[in-house]
Amino acid sequence: MTAIPAAAAPRLTRSARLVLLAFLLAACARGAPSNAGRTVDSAAAPAARTDTAHIAETFITPFDTLDNVDSPAVYHAGDVHWLLASAKTTDAILVYDATTGAPVRRVGTSGTSAGALRRPNGLAVADSTLFVVERDNHRVQAFHLPSFRPLGTFATGLRKPYGLTWVRAGGGGYRLYVTDNYETADEQVPPDHELGRRVHLYEVRLTPQGVEASLLRTFGDTVGDGTLRIVESIMADSVQGRLLVAEETEVDSHLKLYDLEGRFGGRIVGRGRFPQQAEGIALYACADGGGYWIATDQGEGVNTFHVFDRKTLDHLGAFTGEETRLTDGVALTQRAFGPFAAGALYASHLDGGIAALSWAAIAEALGLRSDCRT
Repeated sequence: MTAIPAAAAPRLTRSARLVLLAFLLAACARGAPSNAGRTVDSAAAPAARTDTAHIAETFITPFDTLDNVDSPAVYHAGDVHWLLASAKTTDAILVYDATTGAPVRRVGTSGTSAGALRRPNGLAVADSTLFVVERDNHRVQAFHLPSFRPLGTFATGLRKPYGLTWVRAGGGGYRLYVTDNYETADEQVPPDHELGRRVHLYEVRLTPQGVEASLLRTFGDTVGDGTLRIVESIMADSVQGRLLVAEETEVDSHLKLYDLEGRFGGRIVGRGRFPQQAEGIALYACADGGGYWIATDQGEGVNTFHVFDRKTLDHLGAFTGEETRLTDGVALTQRAFGPFAAGALYASHLDGGIAALSWAAIAEALGLRSDCRT
């Protein structure tokens, strides 16, 4: 897309927009009735785009902008179906019933000790372990599920971490990829030659004593199209051997393709389709290697989810929720449960809650597969 000239009219920064939005919403958020299980009236939705499907939310969790909700994750164990979300401002992990959106509990206190949190951001569930990125503790903390017993922390070299993803490693361990959006002393993007540590790759193992992690490498190109300037969201595909990393530079936001060893694959995905900011990324994976990438163009007015072919990375279509706006993180489950016969996509909504969208409804609207189960 065309870059914005330096002489363009000034605009509010994203932080300023969020402060204004929070001010307008906070007065009514606390006292508003719960909308768990309710499809929200779409009358206030922006004008429809002819190339974009509109999907009614199955539910939106009870809404409170004071939590500053960011990233969701999903945990299934038998009859337990939990939707987890990071609450950045209140230093907590929010736990909801994934079938209805009803609150279950809050986990965490503010601090630096085991189990305490400071500015939790990205979440990832690996089997019975929850990994939490803490931006202001400059670390990743692991919790056992469903007990939320702290298992330990690791943080080698992290300065301003945000997102994470994982793949399986040998011996029952994991490889965790963590984005690090470190800045200069005056909070600017560093020069390109200093951007070679935008992603940290750890090898992580769980032991009877807790979590053990070692830093394998840091990576990120420092010249050319592979340079990672503003990073948060990242998602791995172990079958295709790929990482998609969201480049959030507002004048040219897109996805960059890396391999699992940290080498730029020479491919830019979705350039021109993210006029606002590329954010949360999810993968719908089929056993035959097919499936779809879902990536968010985060917007306050129009918040669009783009769908790309898992193999070719071709753009296949787009959709919006009737109510969902300003999405940071997303999580996708392909398990059939509750009202979700083919799984669900969960997306943060206006920094105050999580919206649930049926994958069956998305697939029907866009002509996608819905037969791939976890």
